[in-house]
Amino acid sequence: MAWPVAAQAQQSPRPVIGFVSVNSFDDWAAFASAFRDGLKEVGYIEGYNAEIEYRWAEGRTERVPVFVDEMVRRQVAVIFGTHDIALAAKVVTTTIPVVFLTGSDPVKSSLVASFNRPGGNLTGVYFFSNDLVMKRLELLHQLVPRAALIALLVNPNVTTNDQVQDTLDAARVLGLRVDILKASNEDEIDAAFAAPRAEALVVAANPFFTERRAHIIALAARHALPAVYSVREWAATGGLMSYSTSLKDAYRQGGVYVGRVLKGHVWTAPAMQEESDSQRNVRVQSCIRPVNAAVLTAGPDVIR
Repeated sequence: MAWPVAAQAQQSPRPVIGFVSVNSFDDWAAFASAFRDGLKEVGYIEGYNAEIEYRWAEGRTERVPVFVDEMVRRQVAVIFGTHDIALAAKVVTTTIPVVFLTGSDPVKSSLVASFNRPGGNLTGVYFFSNDLVMKRLELLHQLVPRAALIALLVNPNVTTNDQVQDTLDAARVLGLRVDILKASNEDEIDAAFAAPRAEALVVAANPFFTERRAHIIALAARHALPAVYSVREWAATGGLMSYSTSLKDAYRQGGVYVGRVLKGHVWTAPAMQEESDSQRNVRVQSCIRPVNAAVLTAGPDVIR
Protein backbone atom coordinates (compact mmCIF):
# COMPACT_ATOMS: atom_id res chain seq x y z
CA MET A 1 0.00 0.00 0.00
CA ALA A 2 1.48 3.37 -1.03
CA TRP A 3 1.28 6.45 1.13
CA PRO A 4 -1.63 8.86 0.51
CA VAL A 5 -1.15 11.50 -2.13
CA ALA A 6 -0.65 14.17 0.54
CA ALA A 7 2.64 12.54 1.50
CA GLN A 8 4.10 13.75 -1.78
CA ALA A 9 1.99 16.88 -2.20
CA GLN A 10 4.84 19.23 -1.39
CA GLN A 11 7.13 19.40 -4.38
CA SER A 12 9.53 21.93 -2.88
CA PRO A 13 13.04 20.74 -2.00
CA ARG A 14 12.17 21.32 1.65
CA PRO A 15 9.16 19.29 2.78
CA VAL A 16 7.67 20.52 6.05
CA ILE A 17 7.39 18.16 9.01
CA GLY A 18 4.88 18.97 11.73
CA PHE A 19 6.47 18.09 15.09
CA VAL A 20 3.84 18.34 17.83
CA SER A 21 4.72 17.67 21.46
CA VAL A 22 2.65 17.77 24.61
CA ASN A 23 5.81 18.71 26.49
CA SER A 24 7.86 21.91 26.59
CA PHE A 25 10.92 22.73 24.53
CA ASP A 26 13.12 22.96 27.62
CA ASP A 27 12.21 19.45 28.76
CA TRP A 28 12.11 17.81 25.35
CA ALA A 29 14.98 19.49 23.45
CA ALA A 30 17.14 16.35 23.75
CA PHE A 31 14.39 14.22 22.23
CA ALA A 32 13.84 16.68 19.39
CA SER A 33 17.57 16.42 18.74
CA ALA A 34 17.33 12.61 18.68
CA PHE A 35 14.47 12.92 16.19
CA ARG A 36 16.64 15.08 13.94
CA ASP A 37 19.43 12.51 14.25
CA GLY A 38 17.03 9.90 12.90
CA LEU A 39 16.13 12.15 9.99
CA LYS A 40 19.83 12.56 9.19
CA GLU A 41 20.24 8.79 9.02
CA VAL A 42 17.95 8.74 5.99
CA GLY A 43 19.32 11.90 4.41
CA TYR A 44 17.19 14.76 5.75
CA ILE A 45 18.74 17.75 7.53
CA GLU A 46 16.64 20.52 9.03
CA GLY A 47 17.20 23.81 7.20
CA TYR A 48 18.96 22.10 4.30
CA ASN A 49 16.49 19.77 2.60
CA ALA A 50 13.68 19.67 5.18
CA GLU A 51 11.87 22.08 7.47
CA ILE A 52 10.34 21.29 10.85
CA GLU A 53 7.49 23.26 12.40
CA TYR A 54 7.40 22.72 16.16
CA ARG A 55 4.44 23.07 18.50
CA TRP A 56 4.93 22.67 22.26
CA ALA A 57 1.82 22.19 24.41
CA GLU A 58 3.83 22.47 27.66
CA GLY A 59 1.76 19.83 29.41
CA ARG A 60 -1.59 21.37 28.45
CA THR A 61 -3.24 18.56 26.51
CA GLU A 62 -6.14 20.77 25.46
CA ARG A 63 -3.74 22.50 23.07
CA VAL A 64 -3.09 19.30 21.12
CA PRO A 65 -6.17 19.38 18.81
CA VAL A 66 -5.50 23.04 18.03
CA PHE A 67 -1.89 22.35 17.05
CA VAL A 68 -2.87 19.33 14.97
CA ASP A 69 -5.49 21.39 13.14
CA GLU A 70 -2.80 23.97 12.38
CA MET A 71 -0.60 21.30 10.83
CA VAL A 72 -3.46 19.96 8.72
CA ARG A 73 -4.33 23.46 7.45
CA ARG A 74 -0.64 24.02 6.78
CA GLN A 75 -0.67 20.80 4.71
CA VAL A 76 2.59 19.58 6.16
CA ALA A 77 4.13 16.51 4.55
CA VAL A 78 4.08 14.44 7.74
CA ILE A 79 2.76 14.91 11.29
CA PHE A 80 4.94 13.48 14.05
CA GLY A 81 4.03 13.09 17.71
CA THR A 82 3.21 10.81 20.61
CA HIS A 83 0.04 8.85 21.29
CA ASP A 84 -2.34 11.75 21.98
CA ILE A 85 -1.14 13.67 18.93
CA ALA A 86 -1.69 10.64 16.71
CA LEU A 87 -5.22 10.12 18.03
CA ALA A 88 -6.06 13.78 17.42
CA ALA A 89 -4.59 13.64 13.91
CA LYS A 90 -6.50 10.46 13.08
CA VAL A 91 -9.76 12.35 13.66
CA VAL A 92 -8.99 15.24 11.31
CA THR A 93 -6.99 13.77 8.43
CA THR A 94 -6.90 10.56 6.42
CA THR A 95 -4.44 11.85 3.83
CA ILE A 96 -1.50 13.33 5.73
CA PRO A 97 0.80 10.57 7.02
CA VAL A 98 1.11 10.45 10.80
CA VAL A 99 4.15 8.90 12.49
CA PHE A 100 3.62 8.20 16.18
CA LEU A 101 5.53 7.17 19.28
CA THR A 102 3.51 5.25 21.83
CA GLY A 103 4.14 3.31 25.00
CA SER A 104 0.67 1.73 24.72
CA ASP A 105 -0.23 -1.14 22.43
CA PRO A 106 -1.21 0.70 19.21
CA VAL A 107 -3.76 -1.96 18.30
CA LYS A 108 -5.52 -1.93 21.68
CA SER A 109 -5.54 1.86 21.66
CA SER A 110 -7.02 1.98 18.14
CA LEU A 111 -4.12 3.75 16.48
CA VAL A 112 -3.81 0.95 13.93
CA ALA A 113 -6.00 -1.98 12.93
CA SER A 114 -3.27 -4.58 13.39
CA PHE A 115 0.50 -4.92 13.36
CA ASN A 116 0.58 -6.85 10.10
CA ARG A 117 -1.99 -4.67 8.31
CA PRO A 118 -2.11 -1.27 10.04
CA GLY A 119 -4.34 0.36 7.39
CA GLY A 120 -5.10 4.08 7.32
CA ASN A 121 -2.42 6.75 7.38
CA LEU A 122 -0.64 6.00 10.69
CA THR A 123 2.56 4.14 11.49
CA GLY A 124 5.20 4.54 14.14
CA VAL A 125 7.28 3.25 17.03
CA TYR A 126 5.88 1.19 19.90
CA PHE A 127 8.34 1.37 22.80
CA PHE A 128 6.63 -0.88 25.34
CA SER A 129 6.56 1.64 28.21
CA ASN A 130 3.25 0.45 29.63
CA ASP A 131 4.19 -3.20 29.17
CA LEU A 132 6.98 -2.71 31.73
CA VAL A 133 4.60 -2.13 34.64
CA MET A 134 5.35 -5.55 36.13
CA LYS A 135 9.09 -4.95 36.05
CA ARG A 136 8.72 -1.54 37.73
CA LEU A 137 6.60 -3.02 40.49
CA GLU A 138 9.05 -5.88 40.94
CA LEU A 139 11.91 -3.40 41.40
CA LEU A 140 9.88 -1.34 43.84
CA HIS A 141 8.89 -4.47 45.77
CA GLN A 142 12.55 -5.55 45.97
CA LEU A 143 13.47 -2.06 47.16
CA VAL A 144 10.83 -1.91 49.92
CA PRO A 145 9.80 -5.55 50.49
CA ARG A 146 7.72 -4.70 53.58
CA ALA A 147 5.51 -2.26 51.67
CA ALA A 148 2.11 -3.89 51.16
CA LEU A 149 0.20 -0.83 49.94
CA ILE A 150 1.47 0.92 46.80
CA ALA A 151 0.13 4.27 45.59
CA LEU A 152 -0.43 4.71 41.84
CA LEU A 153 -0.49 8.35 40.75
CA VAL A 154 -2.53 8.78 37.57
CA ASN A 155 -3.86 11.64 35.49
CA PRO A 156 -7.54 10.74 34.84
CA ASN A 157 -7.51 12.89 31.70
CA VAL A 158 -4.67 10.90 30.12
CA THR A 159 -4.04 7.58 31.86
CA THR A 160 -5.92 4.79 30.11
CA ASN A 161 -7.95 2.09 31.84
CA ASP A 162 -5.52 -0.46 30.40
CA GLN A 163 -2.60 1.18 32.21
CA VAL A 164 -4.47 1.13 35.51
CA GLN A 165 -5.65 -2.45 35.04
CA ASP A 166 -2.15 -3.62 34.10
CA THR A 167 -0.84 -2.12 37.34
CA LEU A 168 -3.60 -3.76 39.39
CA ASP A 169 -2.93 -7.13 37.73
CA ALA A 170 0.81 -6.85 38.32
CA ALA A 171 0.25 -5.88 41.98
CA ARG A 172 -2.05 -8.85 42.48
CA VAL A 173 0.65 -11.22 41.24
CA LEU A 174 3.10 -9.73 43.75
CA GLY A 175 0.58 -9.79 46.59
CA LEU A 176 0.37 -5.98 46.81
CA ARG A 177 -2.57 -3.64 47.24
CA VAL A 178 -2.91 -0.45 45.18
CA ASP A 179 -4.27 2.94 46.23
CA ILE A 180 -5.11 4.95 43.10
CA LEU A 181 -4.41 8.69 43.43
CA LYS A 182 -5.84 10.97 40.76
CA ALA A 183 -4.36 14.33 39.78
CA SER A 184 -4.94 16.46 36.70
CA ASN A 185 -3.64 19.80 38.01
CA GLU A 186 -1.01 21.01 40.44
CA ASP A 187 -3.43 21.44 43.35
CA GLU A 188 -4.56 17.84 42.94
CA ILE A 189 -0.95 16.66 42.88
CA ASP A 190 -0.35 18.41 46.20
CA ALA A 191 -3.59 16.94 47.60
CA ALA A 192 -2.57 13.44 46.54
CA PHE A 193 0.53 13.71 48.73
CA ALA A 194 -1.19 15.53 51.62
CA ALA A 195 -2.07 12.39 53.58
CA PRO A 196 -0.30 9.45 51.96
CA ARG A 197 -1.41 6.03 53.21
CA ALA A 198 0.84 4.01 50.94
CA GLU A 199 4.40 2.96 51.68
CA ALA A 200 5.71 3.32 48.13
CA LEU A 201 4.72 5.08 44.92
CA VAL A 202 4.39 4.36 41.20
CA VAL A 203 3.92 7.39 38.94
CA ALA A 204 2.06 6.60 35.74
CA ALA A 205 3.65 7.87 32.55
CA ASN A 206 2.05 10.94 31.06
CA PRO A 207 3.28 14.33 29.80
CA PHE A 208 1.56 16.38 32.51
CA PHE A 209 3.51 14.60 35.23
CA THR A 210 6.73 14.71 33.22
CA GLU A 211 6.47 18.49 32.96
CA ARG A 212 6.11 18.65 36.74
CA ARG A 213 8.51 15.87 37.67
CA ALA A 214 10.76 18.08 39.83
CA HIS A 215 7.75 19.00 41.99
CA ILE A 216 6.52 15.40 42.23
CA ILE A 217 10.00 14.14 43.08
CA ALA A 218 10.27 16.77 45.83
CA LEU A 219 6.90 15.72 47.28
CA ALA A 220 7.91 12.05 47.28
CA ALA A 221 11.12 12.94 49.13
CA ARG A 222 9.27 15.17 51.60
CA HIS A 223 6.92 12.32 52.50
CA ALA A 224 9.71 9.70 52.44
CA LEU A 225 7.99 7.70 49.71
CA PRO A 226 10.23 5.41 47.65
CA ALA A 227 9.05 5.83 44.08
CA VAL A 228 9.54 4.28 40.67
CA TYR A 229 8.96 6.26 37.50
CA SER A 230 8.65 5.48 33.81
CA VAL A 231 11.33 7.17 31.70
CA ARG A 232 14.93 7.70 32.82
CA GLU A 233 14.59 11.51 32.80
CA TRP A 234 12.85 11.23 36.18
CA ALA A 235 15.87 9.60 37.80
CA ALA A 236 18.18 12.04 36.03
CA THR A 237 16.16 14.88 37.62
CA GLY A 238 16.58 13.36 41.09
CA GLY A 239 13.91 10.68 41.29
CA LEU A 240 14.78 7.45 43.05
CA MET A 241 14.39 4.90 40.26
CA SER A 242 13.06 4.48 36.72
CA TYR A 243 12.69 1.58 34.34
CA SER A 244 11.91 2.01 30.67
CA THR A 245 12.92 1.50 27.12
CA SER A 246 15.21 4.13 25.62
CA LEU A 247 12.97 7.10 24.87
CA LYS A 248 15.75 8.88 23.01
CA ASP A 249 16.16 5.89 20.75
CA ALA A 250 12.39 5.83 20.17
CA TYR A 251 12.57 9.45 18.99
CA ARG A 252 15.52 8.62 16.77
CA GLN A 253 13.55 5.76 15.25
CA GLY A 254 10.63 8.14 14.81
CA GLY A 255 12.89 10.42 12.78
CA VAL A 256 13.94 7.47 10.63
CA TYR A 257 10.30 6.59 10.00
CA VAL A 258 9.45 10.16 9.03
CA GLY A 259 12.38 10.18 6.61
CA ARG A 260 11.15 6.97 5.03
CA VAL A 261 7.73 8.52 4.54
CA LEU A 262 9.27 11.59 2.90
CA LYS A 263 11.09 9.30 0.52
CA GLY A 264 7.75 7.83 -0.53
CA HIS A 265 8.26 4.39 0.93
CA VAL A 266 5.26 2.09 1.15
CA TRP A 267 3.41 1.42 4.36
CA THR A 268 5.14 -0.58 7.06
CA ALA A 269 3.79 -1.97 10.32
CA PRO A 270 4.59 -0.14 13.57
CA ALA A 271 8.18 -0.72 14.61
CA MET A 272 8.77 -2.24 18.01
CA GLN A 273 11.89 -1.93 20.12
CA GLU A 274 12.44 -4.07 23.17
CA GLU A 275 15.59 -2.58 24.68
CA SER A 276 14.93 -1.46 28.23
CA ASP A 277 17.06 -0.08 31.01
CA SER A 278 16.83 0.99 34.60
CA GLN A 279 18.32 3.96 36.37
CA ARG A 280 18.72 4.09 40.13
CA ASN A 281 19.62 7.16 42.14
CA VAL A 282 21.59 6.30 45.28
CA ARG A 283 22.07 9.98 46.15
CA VAL A 284 18.50 10.28 47.44
CA GLN A 285 18.55 7.14 49.59
CA SER A 286 18.91 9.19 52.76
CA CYS A 287 15.72 11.06 51.98
CA ILE A 288 13.43 8.02 52.12
CA ARG A 289 12.42 5.34 54.60
CA PRO A 290 14.65 2.26 55.03
CA VAL A 291 15.12 0.38 51.78
CA ASN A 292 17.10 -2.52 50.36
CA ALA A 293 20.19 -0.58 49.27
CA ALA A 294 21.44 -3.50 47.18
CA VAL A 295 18.60 -2.86 44.71
CA LEU A 296 19.76 0.71 44.17
CA THR A 297 23.38 -0.24 43.57
CA ALA A 298 22.80 -3.34 41.43
CA GLY A 299 21.50 -1.61 38.31
CA PRO A 300 23.45 -1.07 35.10
CA ASP A 301 22.94 2.69 35.28
CA VAL A 302 23.43 4.15 38.75
CA ILE A 303 23.60 7.83 39.72
CA ARG A 304 25.95 8.40 42.64
